[in-house]
Amino acid sequence: MDRRKSSRFLLAIFCLASVLGLGDVACQKAEPGPQPPVAEKIIKEFQEFGKTRVDNYYWLKERENPKVLEYLKAENEYLEAVLKPTEALQEKLYQEIVGRIKQTDMSVPFRDNGYYYYTRFEEGKEYPVRCRKKGSLDAPEEVMLNGNEMAEGQPFFSLMGLEVSPDNTLLAYAVDTVSRRLYVQRFKNLASGEILSDEIPNTLGMAAWASDNKTVFYVLKDPTTLRSYRVMRHLLGTPAAQDQEVFVESDETFNTAVFKSKSKKFLIIASESTLSTEYRILEADRPAGQFKVVQPRERDLEYQVEHFRDKLYIRTNYQAKNFRLMEAPLDKTTKENWVEIIPHRDDVLLEGYEIFNDYLVVEERKSGLIQIRSIGWQDKAEHSLDFGEATYAASIGHNPEFDTDWLRYDYSSLTTPNSVYDYNLRTREKRLLKQQEVLGGFNPGDYQAERLYATAADGVKIPISMVYRKGMEKNGNNPLLEYGYGSYGASEDPSFDSSILSLLDRGFIYALVHIRGGSEMGRAWYEDGKLLKKKNTFTDFIACAEYLIAEKFTRPEKLFAAGASAGGLLMGAVVNMRPDLYKGVIAGVPYVDVITTMLDPSIPLTAEEYDEWGNPNTKEYYDYMLSYSPYDNVEAKRYPAMLVTTGLHDSQVQYWEPAKWVAKLRSLKTDKNRLLLRTNMDAGHGGQSGRFRRYRETALEFAFLLDLTGITE
Repeated sequence: MDRRKSSRFLLAIFCLASVLGLGDVACQKAEPGPQPPVAEKIIKEFQEFGKTRVDNYYWLKERENPKVLEYLKAENEYLEAVLKPTEALQEKLYQEIVGRIKQTDMSVPFRDNGYYYYTRFEEGKEYPVRCRKKGSLDAPEEVMLNGNEMAEGQPFFSLMGLEVSPDNTLLAYAVDTVSRRLYVQRFKNLASGEILSDEIPNTLGMAAWASDNKTVFYVLKDPTTLRSYRVMRHLLGTPAAQDQEVFVESDETFNTAVFKSKSKKFLIIASESTLSTEYRILEADRPAGQFKVVQPRERDLEYQVEHFRDKLYIRTNYQAKNFRLMEAPLDKTTKENWVEIIPHRDDVLLEGYEIFNDYLVVEERKSGLIQIRSIGWQDKAEHSLDFGEATYAASIGHNPEFDTDWLRYDYSSLTTPNSVYDYNLRTREKRLLKQQEVLGGFNPGDYQAERLYATAADGVKIPISMVYRKGMEKNGNNPLLEYGYGSYGASEDPSFDSSILSLLDRGFIYALVHIRGGSEMGRAWYEDGKLLKKKNTFTDFIACAEYLIAEKFTRPEKLFAAGASAGGLLMGAVVNMRPDLYKGVIAGVPYVDVITTMLDPSIPLTAEEYDEWGNPNTKEYYDYMLSYSPYDNVEAKRYPAMLVTTGLHDSQVQYWEPAKWVAKLRSLKTDKNRLLLRTNMDAGHGGQSGRFRRYRETALEFAFLLDLTGITE
């Protein structure tokens, strides 16, 4: 995988198709330079609703087939050969990006149960060191886990789910060294430093302690579908094989998780699907007891719960499309007993809330932007925080304690580095605790951010958050990167990303488009971009591109697009619909084989996402999904230059989707534009692990874009 071969050697390899088993490779009339591998065609027919679909590359699903690995490696080698002239630029970009990052750094400590917890980074190291101090920040440091030591010798490493026992002596944590998001649950004695013998594989990576400091609840995942479905009770010091099953989520469209309430009084099991949720609670000091259902699941009923004093507080869409906040007594928790605290509003989406002894704080979204509002429990007096910018990202931070007037929140914008604030809810004093230090001479005054609106074909206004270096002229000559997502109701907030500066400083404009399928403009925004309205997501993205061209920010010869995961589906649909609009496209871990994947419930995420995409076992959804599925709609026509990335161990979009897509594009497209596939053989959906290593991938992607614009420095 790591060997670099000359173009001549690559060409010889690709011509020896019989050796690699890659099928017919036309080498007789090859263009000068590196030649791409050509995947073998093995016909696989599918019969659905009287239609025949032919998939020539279905065989690429065979992960253990040596021919599959050889093909992926050949694609990687082809990419390396094509982008070899950009190696110096890639290195320069990488050094720029990591050069902006403060090597020795520390998070803002937070206080919980008598300890201050924080994360720090050491110079040149890839992984965080997790620490705490007892009682005071002046106390001696206790290193709970050193990620650098734990990751030694591992090509991939992910640490998550750190939970300290109620008596502060034990630590639960979870590790993934494959990038499949199947975590091994482990435990450490923080007093002695001993790693306990208890070890539980195939978990979600979350754990919740009972009050007795020896009972732990966790969730097992199905190793094939990766669905989290079994809640287990473990007693420290006993074999995992003896763990007791507490709850099984039998509905394959649901996932489950277990965690503790902010009050630490309750253990909570959450079962969630796209359109429905169900919660169960149990007193944390009764770990052998039975969990009680808060409100039985109903189709289209979503809710989340938190405990405070003698009540549950419930955020729900019950008779409230944009959600509202309710309360209910602990002994009467079903919806007929819910009492409204924050009403539903047509123009405001209630996204979250935080409870303190004297205040209720709500996180709301209006006109696409987050607002944070404080309400006094006693006097009902309320006010909102003023962020002072036209486009920004804000969120309630980590606030583990009730008895405080200080709210921790996070803030950034396209020109303001990530910042952590404490805000006094009584005096309204604001303290900046930490702002991301951007090295290398960054000056926010050198950049301009603005919020614009494009008009979709049906007249809907689509927000665009844009940033560029001051002095930009609207003459149509600016390279511009348009980024979008538009799925699962996930809002793309305009937050700060120091790596983007490497594009802005070379004349790029960056445009984040808030297309339907997200929730930027409320719940209806999501519903208008899913199921049988999914194409709105794609046409919104196209409308934004057309607007940016019409307003002379750029032109098709200098317009680029990028998206990842479901955003990769967006890229695939857009290049099928309007390939003429773009010079180049980056599709990261793209979900492009919609029909085949959604017809196979053994593939991770399939069954649980019928409410997002539709169930193609129903003809109406089958026909609609087939009409936009990127893989099924590849045609013999010109496509823009494309860079497609994936990970061999991807747990969300399996590697074979982008691999098949690239193979089919190669066989049908009529242009000579670059088509590159990069498979990270050690990583999964999130890409390379590590604080700095991940930016090698970013540098490669940026070099791909810059090279297409003729920028070599």
